[in-house]
Amino acid sequence: MSYVFLTLFLALFGFLGGGVGIGISLASTAMVMIGVFTDIPMGKLIAQHSFNILSNADLVALPLFILMGEFLFRTNLSRTLFNGLAPWAGLLPGRLLHVNVLACSIFASISGSSAATTQVVGKMTLTELRRRGYGEDIVVGSLAGSGTLGFLIPPSTVMIIYGVLAEESVLRLFTAGWIPGLLLGACFMGMIMFLTWRNPALIPESERKLRHLPFAARVAALKELAPAMFLIICVIGSMYAGVATPTEAAALGVLGAFGVAKKQGAITLETIRAVAIGTVQSCSMMGMIIVGATILGSATAALGVPDAVTQLVTELDLPPFGLIVLLLLMYLVLGMFLEGFSMIATTLPVVLPLITAAGFDKIWFGIFMVLAVEMAQITPPVAFNLSIIQGITGIPMGRLWRVTLPFLLTMMSFTLLLAIFPQIVLWFPNYVLGIAR
Repeated sequence: MSYVFLTLFLALFGFLGGGVGIGISLASTAMVMIGVFTDIPMGKLIAQHSFNILSNADLVALPLFILMGEFLFRTNLSRTLFNGLAPWAGLLPGRLLHVNVLACSIFASISGSSAATTQVVGKMTLTELRRRGYGEDIVVGSLAGSGTLGFLIPPSTVMIIYGVLAEESVLRLFTAGWIPGLLLGACFMGMIMFLTWRNPALIPESERKLRHLPFAARVAALKELAPAMFLIICVIGSMYAGVATPTEAAALGVLGAFGVAKKQGAITLETIRAVAIGTVQSCSMMGMIIVGATILGSATAALGVPDAVTQLVTELDLPPFGLIVLLLLMYLVLGMFLEGFSMIATTLPVVLPLITAAGFDKIWFGIFMVLAVEMAQITPPVAFNLSIIQGITGIPMGRLWRVTLPFLLTMMSFTLLLAIFPQIVLWFPNYVLGIAR
């Protein structure tokens, strides 16, 4: 078995280190493993698994959510979110810094993408908060942390991929993400309050006093949130009202996003062309990763790799919490070199049998994986969220990492809290909606 492990790691990291795409690297590694250690007909295996996984009905929602995000990226939704939330966020300690968290939470519930959430919200809040004199470090740090909510608050493209690969209900995963997503957002707001309490200079003097806006003016500002609320009803409302599956809800979301973009005058032939190209590129990349992960998972299972890893960890006699800490550290290291989808695809075939053998619920582990992917979004050198913010602000990556660290530590602590109290994840889907396992 040691030769199997050695070949697996040498092939996988050899392909990745050589600049081969993630999906092709996964599939090529599987082909090496099959060719060296088995006599399984390679062509038949690849064709069968490619057809089976790409014809999965749950996977149809993925390109639809990507298409919706492409439309929303070209709207003025960030401006309307800021205008609607600012009068209310100004009531809290930390003032308008909370707009980053609130706007990211709302946009996350309609986009399904962490990168899109960071970019759309950031193009308004970074400019506006810096113009008002807020401390640049906490502005970009809170945005980087809050942008990761795009994967945790449903709908989520990461949850769809995990659900397909782990053969779990996407709707249950969506349902399980709500409470952790809202609680993590509240933790980010708590961190903002703590940092601004320790250093009041992070808030400009003109903003430190509570603005006495009439209550009617605050209520009137809520009309700016109408486009976002409309899309949330289209996507989330249709699913939980029982009138649409996740795939059908994604289709409604695309129509809603197109309607919002059309009303805001953002639809042109050039826009449609850019939306189509962006969607095809993203879907092709994710499709290759999913196919490659499925083929590699089949190859490792045939060679007994998951069973060997399970036996090895069992011999270490780790308690369940110790296993989760070990996995969290492993994903933190992997997050420095791989983006989120690749982390799931490369590790799930081996890790999932280990988790189920330890007695963990696959839905709970799905949320754990989403949180691990979120940490990868703000862990250099890959750090997609930090790269997006760097592109907007020009701030060096080292400084971005430093100012984002408090929010990364918040996420790590929150993840361990979920390991101690797994019902935070499981209560809502199990007991409120009654979705059976």
